Amino acid sequence: MTELEHEIAELIIGELDITEIKPEDVCADTPLYGDGFGLDSIDILEIALLISKKYGFELRSDNPDNHKIFGSLGSLAAYAAANRTR
Repeated sequence: MTELEHEIAELIIGELDITEIKPEDVCADTPLYGDGFGLDSIDILEIALLISKKYGFELRSDNPDNHKIFGSLGSLAAYAAANRTR
C-alpha cells in the first residue's frame, strides 16, 4: 500500500468512526462500497468533501467516472494523486 493509500484509509476510518477496520487490514484493492469499507452513498459524499478539502481539488457528483474513482481505496488514491494541489 502506498503512503497516500494508507493516509486516505486512515482518513476514511477516522472520519466515519469505523471501529471494525484498521488501516493495516486494507489494501489498494479494498472496495469502498459493500465488502471492504462498507460505505454507502452518504459516506462517500462525506469522504469526497474531506478529500477535496485536504488535497485541494473538487470531487464532483456529476463526474461520469465516479463509479471508477470510488471503486476502491487504490482508485481513489490514484485520482487524488493525479489531481491534488497540496
